[in-house]
Amino acid sequence: MADQLIRGTAAEGGIRAVGAITTRLTEEARQRHQLSYVASAALGRTMVSGLLMASSMKRPGSRVNIRVKGDGPLGGILVDAGLDGTVRGYVENSAIELPPNGQGKLDVGGAVGSGYLYVVRDIGYGYPYSSTVELVSGEIGDDVTNYLVRSEQTPSALIVGVFVDKSGVTAAGGLLLQILPKAARDDALVEKLESRVSALTGFTPLLQAGKTLPEIFQDLLGDMNLSIFPETQMLRFHCGCSFDRVLGALKMLGEDELQDMIVKDDGAEATCDFCGTVYQANKDHLSQLIFDLQAESSAT
Repeated sequence: MADQLIRGTAAEGGIRAVGAITTRLTEEARQRHQLSYVASAALGRTMVSGLLMASSMKRPGSRVNIRVKGDGPLGGILVDAGLDGTVRGYVENSAIELPPNGQGKLDVGGAVGSGYLYVVRDIGYGYPYSSTVELVSGEIGDDVTNYLVRSEQTPSALIVGVFVDKSGVTAAGGLLLQILPKAARDDALVEKLESRVSALTGFTPLLQAGKTLPEIFQDLLGDMNLSIFPETQMLRFHCGCSFDRVLGALKMLGEDELQDMIVKDDGAEATCDFCGTVYQANKDHLSQLIFDLQAESSAT
């Protein structure tokens, strides 16, 4: 099934629902970064969380950045997700592996450890909105839910998951349910929704059982005046890095550093953290950058 995102409402617009399948893009990230099982799960959960959060933004070009910084062996996680359905991300220590936790599942919480969750919302103009909360479990879903409740004052349930085995990522995605102010005072509705969410054993088992996103919505919200929006948004792993951007970054190093690279290394190599693409700049490229810097200096 293609990576996709759908949106809907229930309870006369009092419940907002967003669901996403991210299996292919999570597998692409696993391959690009040569991720371990636990690193695949951690990054995959964070990427789908970013996409679900970005889906509520309005202005084209809006993006959400999620940074997870814990004291566990995985180090940090950084994800950049957009309203346009693109996402990229990486983990600091991609090869770290841990034994399963007490429930026999990948120990993402142990890999992440204690620390902080940083969220930046960039709506495309003005200053981005940023907020920081403490990690509550390191399992990503719990932590993002805690952020939504504490920083954005929105009662939310976030269920995210990644299933990965020796063949790679075979199921990944998530579901975000939010109770909007018009329904928050309906205790019976809130209790019903909480009960149904609590009964879920995870998100990936639903995908493995062959459930589609509309069917998952129907099972959870079908008797609450569910309305699924007709648009299905395609999702993909995408990084905006380029050779020109690499040259621009190298140029900022200045003439002396560039000349040193030519003499010592006969060029320069740069790797994009987000997608793993390796760029090679030979001595001719660096010489051109030096020429450009000298020309700019003479012009001023």
